[in-house]
Amino acid sequence: MLLLATGNVSHADDDALRHTTDVLCLVPDATAVGVALAKHDTEGLKQLGLSTATCLAVNYGLELCIKKDRPDGTGHHAFPSTHTAVAFNGSTFLMKRYGWKWGVPAYVVSSFVAWGRVHTDRHDWWDALGGAAIGAGSAYIFTRPFVKDVEVTISPTTFGDRAYGLTATIQF
Repeated sequence: MLLLATGNVSHADDDALRHTTDVLCLVPDATAVGVALAKHDTEGLKQLGLSTATCLAVNYGLELCIKKDRPDGTGHHAFPSTHTAVAFNGSTFLMKRYGWKWGVPAYVVSSFVAWGRVHTDRHDWWDALGGAAIGAGSAYIFTRPFVKDVEVTISPTTFGDRAYGLTATIQF
């Protein structure tokens, strides 16, 4: 009886973890959209859109071609892990576009998603690794670092009656 109860708790925990990874895989991309909107970074939104579209196209194309069975027997679209690919796409975008302060926490979330997918037997570790490579690679191809607009003004200046020169002002 105790083993049965433990088995049910473990199954419930796995279901909760699987549902958690279903949501968390979207957090890096949602964060990337939020940061880009807050910074008025339309170029970043374009780059994120291109990298996400590429990530999903490659991922689903491979799933259709490979047809690898899931370890838990629930289907034959195990390689590569779409959840992991999407998570690492957003994390790599955040890291490359906005720096480590955004990227490192996103990579922690993405790594947890990959671990959770393997732990719940939805994927083998190489499925998660393949998804991570596709997601990170797609973002790496399309993402460029964010540079705020810098305004430089150069003006003629006089210093008294006999000195002339230029004044440069940089606003960022």
